[in-house]
Amino acid sequence: MGAKTGLLVYADGDVPGLLRQVGTADLDQTIAMMRRLYPGWEIEECEGSALSDGVYPRTGSAYAASWPGVEVIGDQRVMIDAPSQLPEHLVAASAGRRLILHSMHSVVDWLAFAVWEDGRLIRSLSLSPDDGIIENIGEPLPFELPYWAGDRPADIVPWPDEEEEPYALPFHPLDLGEDALRALCGFVQEGHPEPDDVDADAVKLYGFRVRDPHEPDRAEQEAGLREAMETMAPPRFYTLGPDGSLIERDGP
Repeated sequence: MGAKTGLLVYADGDVPGLLRQVGTADLDQTIAMMRRLYPGWEIEECEGSALSDGVYPRTGSAYAASWPGVEVIGDQRVMIDAPSQLPEHLVAASAGRRLILHSMHSVVDWLAFAVWEDGRLIRSLSLSPDDGIIENIGEPLPFELPYWAGDRPADIVPWPDEEEEPYALPFHPLDLGEDALRALCGFVQEGHPEPDDVDADAVKLYGFRVRDPHEPDRAEQEAGLREAMETMAPPRFYTLGPDGSLIERDGP
């Protein structure tokens, strides 16, 4: 699996139903939303994306669109271990509305999702095989029930010559993540689309470069990294001797 998401959705009702009806988002309305959600940040328009790819933009970028009744933001910054700790102003922006957070990262099999209603957190789950259950708040939602009941066990194929070990969780987070994305937002990243899924390729998002003015400039960060590398001593290479000791050698 290669699915990654960092997604927020604000909606006046059922998100899948609203996203099936959207057309071209209004740019001025979307920029106003961005300024409301990133107060004081530097925001510059750049190339956009489709919802299918825009759920995981590059670091320092965001994809977003605002339509009547529903607003979507893709940004890696919302990929936090504990969804209940989402910045207060982002939750406050959902007053009178539904707010959905969906985050997953296939490299570490991590999933986090949460649902707020009128600013009140009703469900939050975050888990990975390395860290276990990080956060589990509220009652499981209907699409979760088969997983907790043991009906969706993780199907892990071990590498050749490796002994199969039990998966660290009773189910695979990314499997649940896809079902959560479909149930909450109406589409999936991987797997077979269903006839009534939202056509995420047809939903267009605007692109933005966003930077917190209180954070170091990216160019300054890169310059600092280069300077640190220049001051490092040359790499040293070792091999294991017959007696188990390390013997330095000339190159890799």
